[in-house]
Amino acid sequence: MQTTLTKSAELMELENRYGAHNYHPIPVVLEKGEGVYVWDVEGKKYFDFLSAYSAVNQGHCHPRIVNAMISQAKKLTLTSRAFYNSMLGEYEKFITDYFGYDKVLPMNTGVEADETALKLARRWAYDVKKVPENKAKLVFAKGNFMGRTLGVISASNDPSSYGGFGPFMPGYELIDYNDLSALENAIKDPNTAAFVVEPIQGEAGVVVPDSGYLKGVRELCTKYNVLFVADEVQTGLCRTGKMLACDHENVKPDILILGKALSGGTMPVSAVLASNEIILTIKAGEHGSTYGGNPLACAVAIEALKVLKEEKLAENSETLGILFREEMNKLKNETDLITLVRGKGLFNAIVIKERNGKTAWDVCLKFAENGLLAKPTHGDIIRFSPPLVINKEQLMECVAIIRKTILSF
Repeated sequence: MQTTLTKSAELMELENRYGAHNYHPIPVVLEKGEGVYVWDVEGKKYFDFLSAYSAVNQGHCHPRIVNAMISQAKKLTLTSRAFYNSMLGEYEKFITDYFGYDKVLPMNTGVEADETALKLARRWAYDVKKVPENKAKLVFAKGNFMGRTLGVISASNDPSSYGGFGPFMPGYELIDYNDLSALENAIKDPNTAAFVVEPIQGEAGVVVPDSGYLKGVRELCTKYNVLFVADEVQTGLCRTGKMLACDHENVKPDILILGKALSGGTMPVSAVLASNEIILTIKAGEHGSTYGGNPLACAVAIEALKVLKEEKLAENSETLGILFREEMNKLKNETDLITLVRGKGLFNAIVIKERNGKTAWDVCLKFAENGLLAKPTHGDIIRFSPPLVINKEQLMECVAIIRKTILSF
């Protein structure tokens, strides 16, 4: 038994000794994944209820995606954009047809795609809207999370994101999320380039706006000639029960930002989709990435997108999400430890009330002990976002684990 414990302990100690301390992981060391399951180095099996922050919507190591990756990796992985490659054009046609946009600008990580969208919005403001030079304003919703670069933490109102990293990017304005009057007041300013918003705020704890909010955003942005930029890095690709969270209100953003599950969790792939009028404002040499649009990423993303539709993962997310929230609300009625249940599709959260010094972190440690992996956010919120390939039987098994764990407190 001592040897078994030592393997995990040794691996955690290696990370602690040689890696930056910029994460605080749940103390399990994972080495294998398949579908909705992951296994630690001792061989213990868990349900994954985080899905790498919705990057593995298609399930861990989906065989079709892995095979596409292996097949392309044997031929060509990277050329840089100094040359054309045989996969990029095919991928660009596929993804623009898939989402109904003129053009795509391929990047790698979600935050790179966010930064790309911000640059595009500013350039469009100067070239098309004719905003005076260096006066373009970008408006963001409070509670947002787009990543960790200086450009996006400048738009954060969370001290754990921005504290100690100033000075910050000028030309940003923050307004309350889910508040259309605040949005109208902010974007009346003729120098406004864009409103950047997550249709459902993920890192904030799966905060779902009022019905009609996104429709109102679309109407106001159109009225004031401001770009509606939707950050669907976490909410997109079937997570909320539709292909995009914006689809719940049948609205189309001017700029769509995708990442995470665009590769099914196999490698960093992100994309920014928009019209010709917006994307063609950036000319050759003005933006890019060595790895952006690499042939390996293109092959993987095409297969990852095919899997989403062909395996009907949006439909599964919608159906099982309703069931999951019903079960969580039943549990909420049995205990005062859960104060709130919210979500859409298989993107859900519960708010935990601290009891006897025990917090959401302690609940997640107990979940792990009982074979389910989740992670708290903002201290008192636990997100539940399993891979979308989960079936009803597996979901109910997880509900039983969650129930048993919560009631043990």
